Amino acid sequence: MQTIKNAVDKHRQLILDTERYIWQNPETGYKEFKTSKYMEDTFESLGYDLVRAEGITGFCADIDTGKEGPTLLILGELDSIICPAHKDADPVTGAVHSCGHNAQCAALVGVAAALKEPGVLDGLCGKIRLCAVPAEELLEIEFRMDLMKQGKIKYFGGKTEFMHRGFFDDVDIAFMVHTSVNSFASTLGSVGIIAKNIVYKGKASHAGGSPHLGRNALYAATCGLNAVNAIRETLQEQDLIRIHPIITHGGDMVNAIPETVRLESYTRGRTFDGMVAANKKVNRALTGAALSLGTNIEIFDMPGYAPLFNNVDMIGLSKEAFEALDTGLEFHENERVGTGSTDMGDISNVMPALHPYCGGARGTSHGNDYEIFDPEMACVTCAKWQLAMAKKLLENDAVRAKEIIANYKAPFASIKEYLAYIDSLNDSGDRIAYSEDGTAQVRFE
Repeated sequence: MQTIKNAVDKHRQLILDTERYIWQNPETGYKEFKTSKYMEDTFESLGYDLVRAEGITGFCADIDTGKEGPTLLILGELDSIICPAHKDADPVTGAVHSCGHNAQCAALVGVAAALKEPGVLDGLCGKIRLCAVPAEELLEIEFRMDLMKQGKIKYFGGKTEFMHRGFFDDVDIAFMVHTSVNSFASTLGSVGIIAKNIVYKGKASHAGGSPHLGRNALYAATCGLNAVNAIRETLQEQDLIRIHPIITHGGDMVNAIPETVRLESYTRGRTFDGMVAANKKVNRALTGAALSLGTNIEIFDMPGYAPLFNNVDMIGLSKEAFEALDTGLEFHENERVGTGSTDMGDISNVMPALHPYCGGARGTSHGNDYEIFDPEMACVTCAKWQLAMAKKLLENDAVRAKEIIANYKAPFASIKEYLAYIDSLNDSGDRIAYSEDGTAQVRFE
């Protein structure tokens, strides 16, 4: 492990400079132009040949040990969130890295730089693919829907999009490390998402002079939100369902009955079956509210991210790797399923994968007080940990990696099969057809 430590420490300043640059230049998903270029320039300066994502941000780069073996994927995420109240938020966009992805990128640079140092690849086999991936945070759904309409992306999440583009076709096993406000730890996984864009369609009229001639889309939307709240007690606890809509457009002017109201929402769940069942209930509630006020409703349902299944054998291996670094810190194995979501879940549905956490941050994740207070831990130590994991996976003819790969029972047999399934979750269109005789046909699900 000393070779790994020395190799990372040699590039300590580069790692810390990367963390600061990306913190100071936050960009949201599929808009990470400065971030991606900075990372690309850094990787090329280290001697890597890049495979860039055409038309969007992000790239991959391989390093070959020269010996036959599995391909290990190590990822870092480029995008930020939006939190205008944060003191370091971009004054125009509100973007800020109160997600810790800036530290991920810095650690990935540390991994890339160290792998070029003498002795680091000794005793390893196979390939290591390093990937700077866009758009992990599932936000700005309308913007991403517009990218879809333009043919620039097919999927909301960067990892899913990279899967679709073939970037991971020859990958056998994968991991990435997320910065945390806690110490070094791993959970059993996290929930998945169905992303929703909802449009209530009413009829405008003068709000004071002739409200009886209108049909209030805002009232229909608020009834829909109340109806969703009314079904929460029917959701089973083991499914870990989370539903949290927001209104993104509530009307055009105060003296007109709102004609169009837009909402965004997620339906999260521990399994695809639980998530799909809960989403049907949500759609019935939303649609029933529209029917009760004589408005219409258009619902766009799109797969967001899959449930994450952290590979148990990889959790154990990551603990071994961390302890081998002799940091004096403790690694925590947490036997819970988190109710956040990540597109790392998509990868875990087709290959063994791990998404653990390292310390170095403080404040509230996605909040206005989040910061990297210990970049040494969040970036430098994190890079050493990832290299230690890679070593344990690929040393001794990759015996550990091969065993994990052989034992993993993936929910889907291939990337192609997985993408076909999530494509089947897409649904859109008006849910009510009104007839002149006063009747209506309703599609609830």
